[in-house]
Amino acid sequence: MYVSARSDYALRAMLAVAAAARSPRPAPGGELVKAAALAESQAIPLSFLQGILLDLRRAGLLFSHRGTDGGYALARPAGEISVGDVLRAVGGSLTSVRGLPAEVAGYHGVAAGLRDVWLAVDGAIALVVDRTTLAALLTGEDDGTPTARDGAGATARTPVVDPVGGA
Repeated sequence: MYVSARSDYALRAMLAVAAAARSPRPAPGGELVKAAALAESQAIPLSFLQGILLDLRRAGLLFSHRGTDGGYALARPAGEISVGDVLRAVGGSLTSVRGLPAEVAGYHGVAAGLRDVWLAVDGAIALVVDRTTLAALLTGEDDGTPTARDGAGATARTPVVDPVGGA
């Protein structure tokens, strides 16, 4: 799985909007967060972010309100929006083979088994990203997903999936 800048920015923006909704002192105008504030707080180029926000709104993940008091808010509670929802909204398929979704990869002869490998990889990725919600990321909730460990032994937030035995 390749995580593009677009996917990374989309997740950071969604987390910032979700955090604003949980803030004890919501922004003026309620829970609405302006695109310019998101761009600045997350160091994302505003013009790039605006296209991402449009995709997230079209996917039903964000609500937007126009005007001077306008901005963006989550369309659903953070606990109901998964990382997978966000990734699919801005990037389509979770796994691609030569630029196409893993589901359409086709091989012949000695390479025929590769399609099953790519589908298993896609399934393993989906298992992790679909059960990780924005709320869990904000609170640091443990969803039971195994995590990677860095060299110092501290637990990192990167889930690890055993490709042979499952999660």
